[in-house]
This record gives sequence, structure tokens and C-alpha cells, in this order.
Amino acid sequence: MDNWDYSAIGKRIKILRKKKGYTQQELADILGKSLRTVQKYETGEIEVSISVVNQLANELDTTPTFILGYDTEIEPLRSLADVMNYLFHIEQITGLQFSIEVKKPPKHNEWTCSLTFNGKNANAGLNADMCLFLEDWENQRDSVRTYETTQHAYRNWKEKTLAYYTPTLVESVEPQEIDEDERIKKRIEYLNSLKP
Repeated sequence: MDNWDYSAIGKRIKILRKKKGYTQQELADILGKSLRTVQKYETGEIEVSISVVNQLANELDTTPTFILGYDTEIEPLRSLADVMNYLFHIEQITGLQFSIEVKKPPKHNEWTCSLTFNGKNANAGLNADMCLFLEDWENQRDSVRTYETTQHAYRNWKEKTLAYYTPTLVESVEPQEIDEDERIKKRIEYLNSLKP
């Protein structure tokens, strides 16, 4: 796992271990690790794998995202404008590209709109991850809707998914404004590219 403050992760592990009343040796035994490994986790000397983070979360009654220091809380969404603003932020993520598909009457029976990520788009390196996530998310949602799984299991899946993707950093880039002549030139190039 890259992009982590292992010292901070170690401090959280130590605090949680003590809160639970475990010695380092007891935690090592529970995890199937050596005492020295747990000591190195707590001092931030070595990386803690996602599987160990998940195991620690279960044993220490917390979430993987808390151990990693990722804040899963977002600003409250109080209006539809807040939701739309999140969508505007998505379009500024480098490596993530989507199209908006609109189907409505009279050409279609239903009125549907969707964001579509092409997982095979070589120019959008994060699209494949997004497609994998969305596919898994739909499967998890379906499992809850059909009572195959519990809300608790669904929350655990969300936590583990967020923990897994937390080290994948993204860059948000504000589009640059171009002058009017350049815009017209690009528009003409675009229209010419549509001609057979």
C-alpha cells in the first residue's frame, strides 16, 4: 500500500489494541503473526496489508477505513444541488472518463439517464476500477434487496472496498478556458471529424 502514513496507522492500531485490553503478544497470536511483526506495525516500520487491516478491524471492533485514517464521512447532502455538485467533481478527475446516456420518449418507452464508464478505455486508467466497483456494488445491492445478505454484511463490504481503494489517489483538474478563436477552430475540426 503506497501513500500511507504508517506511523499514524501504527498509532491507531496501538490505541485500539490497548482499548481492547490485548498485549502485543495476544494480538500477534490472534493475527497469526510474530510479536516483532506486531511491534513493527505499531511503530510504522512495516506496511500493513489490506487483508491484515481487515483482520485487525474485525478483532479490534473498528473499521478498516478508521485504521487507515480515511474519513468516510462526507459533507451532508442536503439538496439535489449537493448531489449534482459531486457529479461535477467526478468529471474533473484525471484518468476517469464517462459518457452521459439519455433515453426518453418518443424514441424510448422509458426516460432513463445514466453515467457510463468504458472499462476498456485506454485513455482513462481508472475506468476499469470504476467498472469493477460498479459491477460489485450492483451485486451487493442485489444481495440486500433479495434478502440474501444483511445490511451489516453490506456495510462491511463498503468498508473493505473503501479501504482497498483508499491508496489509489486521484488528481482533480479544472478545465482550462480557451479563447474564442481557438474554440471555433476546435469546433470546426470536430464537425469535420463527423463527416464520412
